[in-house]
Amino acid sequence: MTQPNPTPGVASGDRTGRFVVQPNGHKTPLSPHMGIWRWHVTMAASILFRATLIAASVGLVFIVAWLGALAFGPEAYETALALAGSPLGLFVGFGLTAVLFSFILNGARHTINDTGNGLTIKSATALSNIAVWAPVPLAILFWVVLFAVGRVSL
Repeated sequence: MTQPNPTPGVASGDRTGRFVVQPNGHKTPLSPHMGIWRWHVTMAASILFRATLIAASVGLVFIVAWLGALAFGPEAYETALALAGSPLGLFVGFGLTAVLFSFILNGARHTINDTGNGLTIKSATALSNIAVWAPVPLAILFWVVLFAVGRVSL
């Protein structure tokens, strides 16, 4: 048995098309979607936070592989270190560093919001801009320091 689709724009003389009559007769607002909402940095911060969680989960695979190499002995560990020190390994390491900074900054943004602060449009935009734009410069600075002190080299 199939339900009929809601009929847009017929609720109580609604001329805007923003309300629908559900199959059960209830009048409800039409759900917003990307065609209705205009893009804002807070949306980017929210999406980026979810992407960061996914990327961190992928990064966990690398940590488990490193621990596995450690468990399999010195030869496997040396191979894992050589791979991590390769240009591809350094690129992945830089990406995971950016993910870490993004996770920290977005987590701080969420913590501030959970306390009831930073919820005005101006402060939410400022916190979101920091969470969206700061991870890459922070990761670059971090890796410049690693290269400068000799902890990483090509």
